[in-house]
Amino acid sequence: MLLLLVAGISGCRKKTEITEITEITEIKEITKMEERTFHKNPIIKDIYTADPAPMVYGDTLYLYTTHDEDQLVNNFYTMNDWRCYSTKDMVNWTDHGKIFSLDDISWADDRAWAPQCIERNGRFYLYCPVHKKNGGMAIAVGIADNPAGPFKDITHPLIDEGDWNDIDPTVFIDDDGQAYLYFGNPELRYVLLNEDMISYNKEVGIQKIPMTEKAFAKGSHNTGTSYGEGPWFYKRNGLYYMVYAAFAEGEKRNEHLAYSTSKSPTGPWTYGGVLMEEGPCFTNHPGIADFKGHSYLFYHTDELPSGSLFHRSVCVAEFTYNADGSIKTIEKCDGVSKVE
Repeated sequence: MLLLLVAGISGCRKKTEITEITEITEIKEITKMEERTFHKNPIIKDIYTADPAPMVYGDTLYLYTTHDEDQLVNNFYTMNDWRCYSTKDMVNWTDHGKIFSLDDISWADDRAWAPQCIERNGRFYLYCPVHKKNGGMAIAVGIADNPAGPFKDITHPLIDEGDWNDIDPTVFIDDDGQAYLYFGNPELRYVLLNEDMISYNKEVGIQKIPMTEKAFAKGSHNTGTSYGEGPWFYKRNGLYYMVYAAFAEGEKRNEHLAYSTSKSPTGPWTYGGVLMEEGPCFTNHPGIADFKGHSYLFYHTDELPSGSLFHRSVCVAEFTYNADGSIKTIEKCDGVSKVE
C-alpha cells in the first residue's frame, strides 16, 4: 500500500530537490497514519511471547501470554513468567509487564506454560500449568483484584494427577453460572469448578473426554486423533466450541489449529475442521475473542528475528463465522486494523 502511494506521489511531481523533500515528508506522514490505523504482526516485538489468551473486560481486551526467555536452559522451552498486554482498539497496546511468575509459586520449579484468565464477582483468576517440585505437571491458580495483576498464588495446585497431562487450562463460565476447566495433552479432560473458582466438584471428579475420530478427526498424536494440546473452550449462539492445537496424519508434523463443536458443554464433540494450517513453527496455540463487533483468532509463530520453536511470537487475525457457526480456515496475516 505504501509503495503504491509513494508511486502516486512521485508520478505527479517534478523531480526537484524541493519536491523530493515534500515527498519524503508526505511518505512519513502516510507511515504514521498507517501505524495509527493498523498493527502489524507480531503484536509484541521486544520479547518472545507465546500461548496467547485474550480476555475482554469492559472496553478493553487483555492479552495474557507466556514468555520465551532469550537464553535456553538444556535446549528446551525456558519459560519463567506470564505477561499481560491490553488494548482498546487492537492497534495501541499497553505493556503491563510480568504479572505472575514461578517465583510466586513456592511449590513449582519450572515450565510457566500456557495460561488463561477469567473474571468472576470482581476478581480475576489466572490458571497456569507448571512443573511441580518432585512431581509432574499441575495447574496453579493466581488471584488478583485487577486484570493486569499482580496475581497471588493460592498456595497449592488446583489440578494435580501426578502425571504429565495436566497442562493448558481453558476456563469458561456458562449462562447458568457453572464454570468449566478443560485441560490436557494428550487427553482432553475437564472439571466442574465451584463458585470460588479455586476448587472443583470432587463428586464429579476429573472427567475424561472420549478421544474419538468423530470428535477430533484421525491424526498422529498419542490418542490416534488430531487433538494435541492447547484447548480453548467457549460458547457462541448456543454452540460450544473446542479449539485446539492439532497434529495431522503422518510423521514429524507441526501443529495446526482445529476445532470441534457440541450442543452441550461436556460433549459429545463433533470435529469441525482445520482452523489454521500448520506453519514452520512446531507449536501453535489458539485464543479466540469477540471484541467491539469483531472476531479475532490469536496464535503464535516464530516470525521475529532469531525466532525458533523455542522463541515464538504472538499474532492475531480477524475472521468471521459462517451462518451455521462453522469457521473457514483462517490464514496467517500481516496484522489487524483499528477498531473504535
